[in-house]
Amino acid sequence: MVGVRGMVEGDVVAVSAIRVAGWRAAYAGLVPQSYLDAMDVAEDSARRRALLAAGAGRVRNLVAVEAAGDGAEHVVGWAAFGPCRGEPEDSATGELYALYVRPDRIGTGAGRALTAAVIGQAAEHGRRDLVLWVLADNSRARRFYARAGFSPDGSEATDTYDGVPLREVRYARGLREL
Repeated sequence: MVGVRGMVEGDVVAVSAIRVAGWRAAYAGLVPQSYLDAMDVAEDSARRRALLAAGAGRVRNLVAVEAAGDGAEHVVGWAAFGPCRGEPEDSATGELYALYVRPDRIGTGAGRALTAAVIGQAAEHGRRDLVLWVLADNSRARRFYARAGFSPDGSEATDTYDGVPLREVRYARGLREL
């Protein structure tokens, strides 16, 4: 059973490990291997701690958790969302900045649970629409987001990773009042 709750400082190392493993699994063959190999959980943890502290109130971080047999919970996924970058803070459009699930937990419902929680909370915070960016060649992620009600809105951008330009497409979906 997968639950979703707000991320706390004690989740940072697990979230960073999920992010690094997620990048390496999802972007193998898409992003230069040199970039993926250079990713470091300790460096990401330091950055994530700073972002968590700085983003209080603006950026929402959620984690997907599974209960262990001993009653403990294990973080198996992470999502971050907030105001759409480049728009006013009170814009009706929100943005899903990141969504990663531990590679061995893909297909267990953790990603769907996180997505549903993000959609619900974004609507509760007054967002009418939600956008996200995905690598154009990441067909698995594009299928996942399409099943969650997102579709390409025609916007494109290019990011460069270790000197290699990669095309991204923006997906969007409307949010229903809850």
